[in-house]
Amino acid sequence: MKKHIIFLLSIILLTSCINDTESFKPQTEEDIIKYIEANDLNANRSNTGLYYVISKEGSGARPNNNSNVTVAYKGYFLDGKTFDESNSDGISFGLNQVILGWTEGITYFKEGGEGKLLVPYNLGYGLNGRPGIPGGAVLIFDIKLISVN
Repeated sequence: MKKHIIFLLSIILLTSCINDTESFKPQTEEDIIKYIEANDLNANRSNTGLYYVISKEGSGARPNNNSNVTVAYKGYFLDGKTFDESNSDGISFGLNQVILGWTEGITYFKEGGEGKLLVPYNLGYGLNGRPGIPGGAVLIFDIKLISVN
């Protein structure tokens, strides 16, 4: 009897895992490309799969991935729903303390520069996500690099 219960519990557990896996569909690079095309963006792609758009070049210093910077931003999903936004004064942080998409992406801008980062999930919050951001989500950020501190 005990073996039958363990067997039934194993089947239930495996079935529930299969159903969760089938319903989970991370967003792909194809989704990013569709967004770029639909919004007529002139985006560049890095070797890591990060897409970025520089709409205003800026003329100041360019940060490296260990710099402390001040950035004004708006973060949203491919469907346009905003999940986070700073005020126009921005926030200051170390580029080694944020998601990989920011650590890499902000270094493409100079002080005073503006543009977008289109961050695939592997450079964002991964397959697990975090509260308010589902796993596998592509993240888009409108950014303005105010200063390299």
